[in-house]
Amino acid sequence: MGALLVLLERRGSELKVASLQALSTARRLSAATGDSVVALAFGSGAASAAALAGAHGADRLFAVEDAALDLYVPEVYAATLADVATQCAADTILAAGTSLGRDVAARTCARLGTGLLSDVVEIERTAGGGLRGKRPVYSGKAYAWASVPDARPSMATLRPNVFPAVNGAPRAVEVVSLAPASVPVRARVVRLTTPAAQELDVAEAAIVVSGGRGMKGPEHFGLIRDLAAALGGAVGASRAVVDAGWISHAHQVGQTGKVVSPSLYVACGISGAIQHLAGMSSSKVIVAINKDAEAPIFKVATYGIVGDVFEVVPKLTEAITKLRS
Repeated sequence: MGALLVLLERRGSELKVASLQALSTARRLSAATGDSVVALAFGSGAASAAALAGAHGADRLFAVEDAALDLYVPEVYAATLADVATQCAADTILAAGTSLGRDVAARTCARLGTGLLSDVVEIERTAGGGLRGKRPVYSGKAYAWASVPDARPSMATLRPNVFPAVNGAPRAVEVVSLAPASVPVRARVVRLTTPAAQELDVAEAAIVVSGGRGMKGPEHFGLIRDLAAALGGAVGASRAVVDAGWISHAHQVGQTGKVVSPSLYVACGISGAIQHLAGMSSSKVIVAINKDAEAPIFKVATYGIVGDVFEVVPKLTEAITKLRS
């Protein structure tokens, strides 16, 4: 009997939601075969992730308790993941499709000489124990199925917020303390600087409200922030808005920004260029607000409102605030 290995990402002492989604997916994939689900966590207090990891499907946790790995060290993370895969005879490795997850997965894939399915939105195991996944192609205009039929362990990165994080019954988790792989380190992150005012990350938020050029200027972006606050969501933006300096790149959604898959995406004054659609078209519900009835955004929208954002958005904010109060 093999194992499914999941790379866990932590922000401070907390596990990222995208990693919990990967764990739950691993548990689902293991149901038919009875394979164990193994997790790997790095940094100070890594073992403290055991309870939450267990509730989301893990049977065993490899904890690399090393303060030097609190911040991402590419070579060490990849080499350690490859070593653990060999140690636990993993035939499948999953990681969240975050910047870190994609980087570690590619490096690990090269080390193990195996195949990798990247940014999948659906995944299944084949009869032969391989992986088969569905992923967006051509900037999100189409989807393609790809598979890793023979190479082992087969690997995949999962697009965040597409797969559910199932918080099940608590389960006993075996914690295995592990030393990091001893490999040459060519680059190291020495400091992580975060803004004083913490905002929700669009890549992880369940609700995203984005503004485009239709907002006409940075002074009007308060309307976007107000609606996002009323919904309890994150603030996003199109590339044109970021290039114009209205808001920081951290908020950019699209092919050259962040790929998001929230439960609700509200596009305000965004025409829907293909580069933007590539970053949000997998959202579960899309609401588009634009005065141009022919705007491409309406082709992917679940609900469309043809109207002036300066009239519609404040009314939406007011209505949502009343409902929540």
